[in-house]
Amino acid sequence: MVKAIVGANWGDEGKGKITDMLAKESDIIVRFQGGSNAGHTIINNYGKFALHLLPSGVFYDHTTSVIGNGVALNIPYLFNEIKGLVDRGVPAPKILVSDRAQILMPYHVDFDAYEEERLGGKSFGSTKSGIAPFYSDKYAKIGFQVSELFDEAALKEKVERVCAYKNVLLEHLYHKPLLDPEKVYADLLEYKKMVEPYVADVSLFLHNAIGEGKNILLEGQLGALKDPDHGIYPMVTSSSTLAAYGAIGAGIPAQEIKDVITVVKAYSSAVGAGAFVSEIFGEEADELRRRGGDGGEYGATTGRPRRMGWFDAVATRYGCRMQGATEVAFTVLDVLGYLKEIPICIGYEIDGKITKDFPTTTFLEKAKPVLKVLPGWNEDIRGIRNYDELPENCRNYIETIEKELGVPITLVSNGPGRDDIIYKNK
Repeated sequence: MVKAIVGANWGDEGKGKITDMLAKESDIIVRFQGGSNAGHTIINNYGKFALHLLPSGVFYDHTTSVIGNGVALNIPYLFNEIKGLVDRGVPAPKILVSDRAQILMPYHVDFDAYEEERLGGKSFGSTKSGIAPFYSDKYAKIGFQVSELFDEAALKEKVERVCAYKNVLLEHLYHKPLLDPEKVYADLLEYKKMVEPYVADVSLFLHNAIGEGKNILLEGQLGALKDPDHGIYPMVTSSSTLAAYGAIGAGIPAQEIKDVITVVKAYSSAVGAGAFVSEIFGEEADELRRRGGDGGEYGATTGRPRRMGWFDAVATRYGCRMQGATEVAFTVLDVLGYLKEIPICIGYEIDGKITKDFPTTTFLEKAKPVLKVLPGWNEDIRGIRNYDELPENCRNYIETIEKELGVPITLVSNGPGRDDIIYKNK
């Protein structure tokens, strides 16, 4: 059976912990899009880890971790990440890398930084991990697929062609040092040595695994609102963050995805620029940021302070709809225990009219939140394992949001540890 685990909002929903937990029952975990530009924080018996490229199931010895064809594959980064785990006592994970994955190059990172610098105050708030230049090259057909590393003559000719194109931009648009084709080619040959032991026909591997009845988990990066088609364009990422893309980014038929677990945060947070209707500021935001997550709300990759907001039912309902959510995992609920009252955003006011439907970015920029204030539970709920033992106001908060979303909440996370989970409706 194939399940997808994805985010409903801007990313940072706590997918890493839920994936780590679900991986226990899985045979194969697949990263299907994105690169090292976002991270999943995981706390387990080995310690606290921020994973960026590796799937969150790498801590189990019974699983195979797969880097799918949809991933922006930064090869040195991947192998440093593997080494970092092994150096901290984690058994070496079983890893397969798709022969159709494309390689994120050092110049992609440079071009990302150059473009943000050129845009100045109108920049996209990029993590400068090379993601937009990488996917631009992929769709312009001037990227390097892993399979191309194994035909050195054709590779050398392509490197020269690509460098000639890039150097025009470097010289005349960015006024930066030019690429040396010999250096780029040498880098690719080094990458070949690093990746060769892991390269596989991942689509065939997954086809056979489905036939054998294996449990497969597709792990998405970021959330629905960062999708380039259906998110807050243009302040989005450059690969589809939707569960439907999991089929393409892994190389399996769409109908094989039977369950879409969509991770929803008990409040809102976002890294980077873009419309954020329920955003809060000042001391109110600072306190939620300090208390949030494990050790505060800061990006797992960038360390940037996350923007904070109250739960946004409009954005989250839309995110669940676009993901095709069959169930919701509700995270970081314990963080809200300090509040006597908790606002949630149940509608948007745009040009004097109230809507419950999520609009395109032009209208989103004008939206003001319509808030409903719920009573808080004002106590620590960590350690509770039975849903009925949660305070009444806490259950009311969950059930109000469940009604707004129209999707069953089946898991409630009330702490950072792997076992801080309450099963609901299951």
